Amino acid sequence: MKKHIFPAIKLTFILIVFFAVIYPFAVWAIAQVAPNEGKGEIITFKGRTYYSNIGQAFTNDHYFWSRPSAAGYNAAGSAGSNKGPSNPSYLAEVKGRIDTFLVHNPAITKAQIPADLITASASGLDPHFSVQAAQVQVKRIAKIRNIAEADLMTLIHEHTEKPLIGLFGPAKINVLKLNIALDQLSAK
Repeated sequence: MKKHIFPAIKLTFILIVFFAVIYPFAVWAIAQVAPNEGKGEIITFKGRTYYSNIGQAFTNDHYFWSRPSAAGYNAAGSAGSNKGPSNPSYLAEVKGRIDTFLVHNPAITKAQIPADLITASASGLDPHFSVQAAQVQVKRIAKIRNIAEADLMTLIHEHTEKPLIGLFGPAKINVLKLNIALDQLSAK
């Protein structure tokens, strides 16, 4: 028994020291040399502070709407809904999002709504949406803000993040940055 217990206790102690002390310290040390000391990109606009890597709720018609959040945009409760695509309450929730979106965007059809505007991301905090999600909202925003649709399309193009090294992932747009740029465009 001593032959197995003492090595197991030693290994447990070594792993506790490594994973509870050394590894967290190494991650913290690497973060200190990262931009903004690993705290993410902080954006201050009109006296408010935002983190660009955490989704924000935008539901006002003057802005590009963000992707729905299953966590209510609460970073402490990041999670998906865990409801399957055939779950009746999930389907009712998605139908409600579609109906709401169509009421506020009467110039488009149900088929034109991108999935990322009616379904929540896995974390519930996705700060990005697709280029198509921005484009379907242009008519509403142009009309409300009295801005030319071409100017909004240029703004979308300027804020489109290309796939990683041109290969990995889709083109995407950070909704917070796009809406801040929209406010700055409107102020001109």
